[in-house]
Amino acid sequence: MNLDTLLSLCLGVGLAAACGFRVFVPLLVTSLAAQTGHLTLAGGFHWIGTKPALVAFAVATLLEVLAYYVPWIDNALDLVAGPAAVVAGIVITASVVTDVDPLLRWSLAVIAGGGAAAVVQGATTLARHVSSWATLGIGNHLLSTGEAASSLLLSALSFIAPLVAAVVVAGLGIAALALLITRPWQQRQAT
Repeated sequence: MNLDTLLSLCLGVGLAAACGFRVFVPLLVTSLAAQTGHLTLAGGFHWIGTKPALVAFAVATLLEVLAYYVPWIDNALDLVAGPAAVVAGIVITASVVTDVDPLLRWSLAVIAGGGAAAVVQGATTLARHVSSWATLGIGNHLLSTGEAASSLLLSALSFIAPLVAAVVVAGLGIAALALLITRPWQQRQAT
């Protein structure tokens, strides 16, 4: 694997993980980057950089961000956002990984992109449920703001420093795994 392929994969994984925070923010950022000539999309994905796609992603981003500020609706959105984030993570990764065999592109997109989006989305869904029950939904506004900001920052970081973004995503994955492993152990210790 050459350096360009590695960097494009890091870009894709960073954007996919950002899809786990908010599905449409990374798609909007990617569309903007393609529109301004800062990103060349893989064959078959040029539609992401079109004006209609940019408008659609902007409207979808606005609606998604605002909807997460409505108590209890935010929890219902997580049911839809989970699968949508994985699909978006796969598509966005496949769209930025260039100059590789299609089988490798899609394999990397499904495993790395879909996996990164799923881990982040799963963690945010769990955090929202905990916040909903612990604060009766009042604390979810802070969580929603943090998720939207994280999606935007991780998307920007992915374009600015893709390797750093991939390290951040790996760190998020390790932290999520550590929480999953230690949580049952802590519950057994308490009983």
